[in-house]
Amino acid sequence: MEAIILVGHGSPKKDANRMDFVGRWLHAMLHPGCAGSCVRFCYLQFAKPDLKEAIGEAVKDLNPRRIVIHPYFLSPGMHVTRDIPEIIEEARALYHGVDFICTEPLGVASGIVRVARERIEAAGGIAPLEIEKRSFAKIMEEAERKLGKIPASVRPVVQRVVHATGDFEFINTLIFHPDAVAAGLDAIKRGMDIVTDVNMARVGINEKTLSRFGGKAVCGMDGAPGGDVKTKTSQDKSSKTRAERGIGLAARHPNAGIIAIGNAPTALYECMSLINRGEIKPGLVIGVPVGFVRAVEAKALLASMDFPFITNAGRKGGSAVAAAIVNALLVLAGRARENEHENKNVS
Repeated sequence: MEAIILVGHGSPKKDANRMDFVGRWLHAMLHPGCAGSCVRFCYLQFAKPDLKEAIGEAVKDLNPRRIVIHPYFLSPGMHVTRDIPEIIEEARALYHGVDFICTEPLGVASGIVRVARERIEAAGGIAPLEIEKRSFAKIMEEAERKLGKIPASVRPVVQRVVHATGDFEFINTLIFHPDAVAAGLDAIKRGMDIVTDVNMARVGINEKTLSRFGGKAVCGMDGAPGGDVKTKTSQDKSSKTRAERGIGLAARHPNAGIIAIGNAPTALYECMSLINRGEIKPGLVIGVPVGFVRAVEAKALLASMDFPFITNAGRKGGSAVAAAIVNALLVLAGRARENEHENKNVS
């Protein structure tokens, strides 16, 4: 058994003593899924526990064969070169059979320098669009290095999904119908509405940009404009979920151009059924429901369809993913409009 003890300086300002946070973070990185207390923290001054107490508690609780002590200091000053080693020597004399190891302090590591650069850049007041631009650049740098090329036609969509989720797995799992992006842009440019299965997806859509094209975001849970999702028709019995009934009503709205489903697999099944029966004909279906029950199967079925769709393989997904895909299409539509205006002005 090994115990790890992080040693911070400590401060009279109580809320500055956050070695507990660092300890939990490091524990999760070193021992994923571990529920024990093998990574601990302490202070040299002003706060408890101190290093002597932390060592004693670790020996009592864990009976470790080895204790690794890491000075959470930037440079090897007197605390690192004198105070901590003296306490360790006292502990060696008290706890026979325990091997004590003291690491180097944080020092001038490349990771520390990167953090310093990030802090300096942040202090410069980077504009939101610049932050987004840099984020996308980092995403693509990571993607190019680890996972290869992403087709240019879908790259903006993939970028935004990874940016919204922090999950690079979507680079491998997102699936696009060949006409998906073009069909989505056409629906947006024609001022068509976007129907979502839940309000969480609707509120994530940039409605200000969407409104510039004449469209709006509509939640299936609210039913079609002027309708009521709670109302049951003779053909729509109680066996259907609210999400199914909502999509059934909202998707029939004449101006429904894109259907975006990020939560309910039942809504996606209903949407595909309506399309296959010829009752609705949206320009694009975005189906990325998250979950363990029927979500994988619903997305796999969508991936086999011959109408324009965007989906992903596996359990992951969600309203944030659905909204990110829509917002990526809105950005592309905006750029296309700007290019068209520029070309007209040039001609």
